[in-house]
Amino acid sequence: MAAIAIGNTEPVSRAAYSIPEFCKAHRICEAFYYKLRNAGLGPREMRAFRRVTISIEAATDWRRAREHAPQATENSPA
Repeated sequence: MAAIAIGNTEPVSRAAYSIPEFCKAHRICEAFYYKLRNAGLGPREMRAFRRVTISIEAATDWRRAREHAPQATENSPA
């Protein structure tokens, strides 16, 4: 987990990602993130006014769900 240093104090562990940070960390583009979110497949989001963040736990849960999701194949019926 990444830590953020604030002044001369001890580093503070990251608690959440912004959407751009989440996309960069998971190597997806923001357009794909919004496509996943609109399909109900995105991570849980926290909202504070206009700011949207994704907790580290939600990101972990999202990765696990994606790992266990059925894979679409080229030969599967549409």
